This record gives sequence, structure tokens and C-alpha cells, in this order.
Amino acid sequence: MKRIGITGGIGVGKTYITDILRRLNYPVYNSDLVSKRYINNDIQLIALIKQEFGDDMYNNDVVNSSKLSDLVFSNPSKLSKLNSLVHPFVKKDFTIWCNNQDSKIIFKEAAILFESRSNIELDAVICVCANEDLRISRIKKRDKKTEREIRLIISRQLSQDEKERLSDFKIINNGKSSLLLQINSILQTLKKVTNN
Repeated sequence: MKRIGITGGIGVGKTYITDILRRLNYPVYNSDLVSKRYINNDIQLIALIKQEFGDDMYNNDVVNSSKLSDLVFSNPSKLSKLNSLVHPFVKKDFTIWCNNQDSKIIFKEAAILFESRSNIELDAVICVCANEDLRISRIKKRDKKTEREIRLIISRQLSQDEKERLSDFKIINNGKSSLLLQINSILQTLKKVTNN
């Protein structure tokens, strides 16, 4: 089984790419959704987060998402700490998920793939790319955030250029290049490697 990462900065369109892969019958693991599930439901992780950031991050064991994200995105060390608490839970969950798949190629979508060093357990990484203005306009529509809030989040992530440099493949999601052609080209390369 080949384990392929999909990453890229906020607003590049990772989820759109993984939706296409799912329609092509490839299993896709969404790290961000799994993280949220653990943050909201795992008693052990909830206790760790409360211990580190305060009981007021939860109301009746339901995370106050905006309060937690305001705190961590304004402080790089707190963001790093939160990621270090959540990552072991996601890593274990991903291993179990992989063991239940029978596809020769599976995908793991993660915004902080390199930051969490999750790329080490993968065979290759695809970086989804889009220019910053396009990314900002997408996030404004999707999340109803201000440009200042969006730029703060972008500044806390590994730069898009660095993500591209560290990746094995790129998909340009600028609304001009065919996504399906780019995806198929990468899949053909991965299948050749898998069959050898």
C-alpha cells in the first residue's frame, strides 16, 4: 500500500481535490476532521487541553472553537503545543484506518503535514497550490473571516513555497488548469511505482 499525503496552505482547495479522489474510489483520510472529532469527544484529550489552556476552552465538554483558535493562532508556541497534544491521537487513528483499507493507494489530507512530521510515515506528498489572493477570497466566502484573520492564519502555517519545495508532486488549483488531468497524471506515476 502506498500512503500519499495531500497538503497545502489554507484555502488552496485540498478538500476539493480529495473529493475528486473519493469519486475515483480512492480512500481519503481527513486529518483535520479527525482532529476535531478527538478534540470534541476524547475524554483524555479534553483533559489535556483543559490542563494546558484552561477549563474555559470547553463549555460542558463542548470545545469553544473560536476561543481556542483565537488563542492558538495569536501565539505560535500555544499552536505548537496544541498540535503536539492532538497529533498522537490522529497518528494512532490513521494507523488503524490504514489497516482497514484494501486499496493499493490511499491518501491522507492534512494542512500541517510537514509541521507535524506526518510526512515521515508517507511514501509521497502532493502539494495543492493556489495564489494568495485567490486563497484569501475563497476563505472569506467559506469561513466568513476578515482578511486580517486569514493572513494571521497563513502566517502561522509553513509557507506555501516551503510546502511545495518539500513535496513530490504539485496540483495547481487556480481555476485555469484542469484538476482531473493533473490528478490522473500523478495517479499514473503512483501506479507505475506501486506495480514495480
